[in-house]
This record gives sequence, C-alpha cells and structure tokens, in this order.
Amino acid sequence: MAADHTPKIVGTVWGLLVLNTLGSAGAKTIVPLPRSLIQMVTMGALVAAFALALALNLRLRIRPSAFLLLLTLLLVPSVISSADLESGFGALFRCARLALFVGTLWLLSRWWDGGLTFVRHHIRMYFAVLGSVAAGLVISPGAALPELYGGRLVGALWPLTPPQIGQYAAVIIGLTVLLVLGRRTDRGSAAVVVVPSLVLLALTHTRTATLGLLIGLALAIGSLVLTSAAARRFFAWAVLCATVAAVAFSSALRAWFLRGQSQENFSNLTGRAKVWDALLAAPRTTSEHLFGAGLGDKSFGGLPIDNSWLAVYQEQGMTGVALVAAVIVVLGGVALLRPPSLSRACAIFLISYCAIASYTEAGLGDASPYLLHLAVAASLLAAPADRPLSAPEVPRRRVPRRSRRTEVT
Repeated sequence: MAADHTPKIVGTVWGLLVLNTLGSAGAKTIVPLPRSLIQMVTMGALVAAFALALALNLRLRIRPSAFLLLLTLLLVPSVISSADLESGFGALFRCARLALFVGTLWLLSRWWDGGLTFVRHHIRMYFAVLGSVAAGLVISPGAALPELYGGRLVGALWPLTPPQIGQYAAVIIGLTVLLVLGRRTDRGSAAVVVVPSLVLLALTHTRTATLGLLIGLALAIGSLVLTSAAARRFFAWAVLCATVAAVAFSSALRAWFLRGQSQENFSNLTGRAKVWDALLAAPRTTSEHLFGAGLGDKSFGGLPIDNSWLAVYQEQGMTGVALVAAVIVVLGGVALLRPPSLSRACAIFLISYCAIASYTEAGLGDASPYLLHLAVAASLLAAPADRPLSAPEVPRRRVPRRSRRTEVT
C-alpha cells in the first residue's frame, strides 16, 4: 500500500503509543500529578491505540517482519521470568503491556512500505512533547530548571527527565536534517523544528543524546555521500564547523560536557559503573541467568541500571539479551544491504542512535521510545507492498481501414 494511502488515524495511533512510552516518573511538575493518574492515562493510551489499530485493520492484514517476530519472541522469557511473581504482580502487568504494545505494532505493520509516513508522525508527536517542555520552561523557569537536577531542563507540565527530553530532541533533529538533505521538506519548516529542539537539547546537558545525534547523523549522511550532492556539501561544512568549534570553544565545550562533575565521577559514568558491577556480581540461579528475574522498573538495589543490555539481562536473562542483540543486528544488516536512499539513511540514524544510547539508557527490552525508534526504522526498511493488479484490458478488435469511413446519410 502506498504511503499516501495510509489513513490519517494511523497518526493518532502513533501519538497514543508515544504518550504511553512517556512514563510516569520524573521531576516535580507545576501542577502536582498523582502517579496513579499518569499511569492510568499512559495505559489508557495504549489500550486506545490497540483498539484503533484493530478497528483500522479488522482483517488482520500484517506485513512479514523479522523485527516484530523477535519482539514477539521476547515475550517468552518475559512471561517465564515473571510467572513466579518474584518481582510481584507488576511484572505480569508489564508483560501484558509489552504484549499489547507489540500487538499494536503488528497491526500497524500493514502500512509499513519503506516510505517516510511514520518518520513524519514521529517528528510531529515528539515535537508536540517538546512543545509542552518549552511551555513549562516559559511558565515556570524555576520548576523547569530545578537544582535537584543540577539546573538541567526537565518537564514542568509532564514529569520528564533530562535524558528523555534530550533523546526526543536529538531524534527529531536528526530526522529533520535528513529530510532537508533529501528535499522532502523546506528549510523554513525544518528550522522551526531544529532550532528550538537544539536549544532544549543544550539545556538538558545530555551527553548520550548529543553523541548519539552526532554519530548517528555522521553515519546516516555518510550513507548518502556517494549519491547526494547536498549530503556531500552538508558533510563538508559540518566537518569544517565542528573543527572550528572544537578549537575556538574547547574549554566551554569541555565544561558543558563535564557538567561540573569531578574526573572520578565522570570516569565511573555518574555512579552507573558501581551499579553495573554489583548487578553482575549478584548470585543467580540457572533460571535467572537464562530468563531473568521478571520485568521490573529497570533498577537494581533501588538504583537505576541505566544500561539496556544489563537491564535486559536482569529482567529477561541471556535469552532476552540474545533476542535484543538479534534485533539490532537484523535491522543493521538489512540497512547495509539496501541501496542508498533517504529511507535507508533515516533508518541508519535511528538504529545507530539506539545502539549508542543503549550503553547509558535502558529500554530496549520493554515498551519504550527506543522500540518506537526501531519500529520506524523497520518501517523504512520494509519492501514496498505489491500494488493490486489492474483488470486486464479487453483486446480491441482491429477494424479494416475501409470500414472506418463514416457513412453520410
């Protein structure tokens, strides 16, 4: 099915999935929102997304997808590890949420055709989220830049953490830049998205998002260099500007990157390394090693794990780690085998960003924005659907030239 035949309601479904993955934990908001209310809204958004997707696809037409098949298989270790209730009933609830999330993606796969439809939905929805962050910054700068987070930007209207905001900003900046290079949007519209998003990204002081944006864009634009003059020009100017900035603003960039941390604190990744060492040293049964301890809140000993691979190992075991690794390898392999194109470049950016962010952020093993990013990449790498064959033309009967003369009465 062609991209321009995608129903507009699909954008609403995608927006509901984005709302579901915003989470319920974060900074204090201007108007206090009970966590139970936020969870009700996010879970209700997922149920509504599934219901709308099912209504759009009542005949259950789906596209073959190795990505979605691997996510479906990921449910197996999730359910096995959560069934013993070691992590409480919340683990089974998270399994149901993941199943509903993956089911919605299966229903939407009918419209995955290698086009840019879902890229545009992705940009619009996350730009709307960033709009709420900007509104909170204008209404209450003190609440949006609290001392609790070291003056980093947080969500003052909806509880969003600096890494979340940085992730959303980096992803839509990268995708919008690629759309400009591919001449799929004008520079004015792109500036409306890119400029404020860059400001918000800078205010979050998020190193992972910044590195993911720069490296992901470098790889994506590099895939277009041989076929796009615009990509070659942009790449040359970007290298020149980066070199000048590194020389002229080295001290300022270093201060921004360190965020006032000591060298020791920076070297152990703001305490993450201590949590990782403790997690790996913890004793485990054979079942826990293979299938994990059940879906939880991505923490260990009350502290966030902040690493997708270790979080998956903790909750879904080595089986989950193997499946998540297969997701990245399969998507990356398919992207490398595709001929150069804008869709391929966008997919490479999203896959690269998620792979880089997985080192200091959790989310690849559960319903999260990272799985939405990878779902967009999968939609970009899907082969175009075969168009329905038109009715065969009835062969016209040849009429002798002598009989073609019009009779005059």
